[in-house]
Amino acid sequence: MSSTVEKLALAQRHLERVQVAWDEPTDWDDLSLYGFYALEAAVDAACIRLGIRSPRMHSGRVDSAAQLALEHGLPDISELLRDLNDARKSVAYGDTELPDLDAETTANGIEGFIDDVRVLIEGNEGP
Repeated sequence: MSSTVEKLALAQRHLERVQVAWDEPTDWDDLSLYGFYALEAAVDAACIRLGIRSPRMHSGRVDSAAQLALEHGLPDISELLRDLNDARKSVAYGDTELPDLDAETTANGIEGFIDDVRVLIEGNEGP
């Protein structure tokens, strides 16, 4: 099992790819893929810190993100996770419609959630 620090570092590495991808012209391949992975890693880090079982499936992480918002005050990024997963599939496979996402807003949402998870982790003792 990874630690909160390892998961947060992974989220940060993915975020760095997002920060390069969102500007004009937007690289939706990288923004959707690394944005999605960054949020998943951040959700995992928060779950580990709070002692919540961290699911392995994408849909489970959507549920965990909603739980983190409802019970622990983190921003609710469950819909963004769904949209990024659809965007990732759209650019990778072409069989899903690209959701209506604004690149800058999406990148800022990803970064904000990771920052909030970092505050949560640094404010609590644990693994």
